[in-house]
Amino acid sequence: MDVRNLPAPVKRVVHLGSRSIGRLTAENRMLPSFLICGGQRCGTTSLYRALAAHPVVLKAVLHKGVHYFDTDYHRGLDWYRAHFPLLRSAEKIAERYGVPARTFESSPYYMYHPQAAARIARDLPYARLVVLVRDPVERAYSQHHHEVARAFESERDFGAALALEPARLHRQEERLAIDPSYYSFAHQHHAYRARGEYARYLSVMAQHVGRERIHVVESERFFTEPEPVYDEICAFLGLPTDLERPAFEQHNARPRAGDMDPGLRRDLRAYYQSHDEALAGWLGRTPIWRRA
Repeated sequence: MDVRNLPAPVKRVVHLGSRSIGRLTAENRMLPSFLICGGQRCGTTSLYRALAAHPVVLKAVLHKGVHYFDTDYHRGLDWYRAHFPLLRSAEKIAERYGVPARTFESSPYYMYHPQAAARIARDLPYARLVVLVRDPVERAYSQHHHEVARAFESERDFGAALALEPARLHRQEERLAIDPSYYSFAHQHHAYRARGEYARYLSVMAQHVGRERIHVVESERFFTEPEPVYDEICAFLGLPTDLERPAFEQHNARPRAGDMDPGLRRDLRAYYQSHDEALAGWLGRTPIWRRA
């Protein structure tokens, strides 16, 4: 059954039933050995689909993104386990291919939520993290268009939304960091400029999980050179690359909202200069979008 094609009310009932059954069998379910943690609008859905097609990978049940370590941590580990395949499914994969089966999920907000990295380190102490990064100017513009399309953003002008960002995000990161029960809609949906400061978030993640467990990929490379990038990711995750390969497709893309104002583009590019320089330390080279 393809849940994606069901009407929304029916889909909610199916999800609820699946999670209820999952919680009853939580001790017999897998936990992820890796996560795609972001960034938003950087091709995470496309990478998720490619990795989910790997023969020894079992994807999360129903959802690609569970959002446990950011917005649903209060639900507990059994609730989280309920989203993943049964251990007996993993045993069948191991018997067939001779290597351990893996499961994973993709929640782009994990990269940005102030408590997510510490929670991941605590509950998944051996998991590896994959992070996609993209030209931060294009990423911010794409996110704004995405949030408008989902009716999560009422300000349709990108420049005006950027101007609102400081007030919207005022002290939100601080409150999220000190209060586990706090939720900020603005922090999750309106941090257009802030989410492109990749190196800052990667440094926080590294403090908790260790830099050696984080693999950073430029989404521009993934879309233009999918096979070698996929092989690099598989090597990092310990997945065999000599099995059948997925079809590499772009998912969750939206038509462009039109050209960005040239002056605004110049301002954003200047704003991200230092952040991109810091990101070079993670990539081992200047980011692709800075080479032109």
